Amino acid sequence: MKLKKDIAISDSGFLFNPSSGDSYSLNPIGVEIFKLLQKEKKDEDIIKHLTNEYAIDESSVEKDLYDFKIMLSNYKLIN
Repeated sequence: MKLKKDIAISDSGFLFNPSSGDSYSLNPIGVEIFKLLQKEKKDEDIIKHLTNEYAIDESSVEKDLYDFKIMLSNYKLIN
């Protein structure tokens, strides 16, 4: 799964899809995950980064990342 290239995101978490005109709001962790996905980081690298950065266990991060990617797919933000 790859993010669509034309998706724009602000540091405050405002995400805009110019193809559809839809916009979304992400929390700070969502912004961080989205930016890591834009850099084409692997899931393992994202999980490692978030577990090192925040006091959260690996299984919770893995589940949250999976749920986040499902949401991106539902909103047609990934190919």
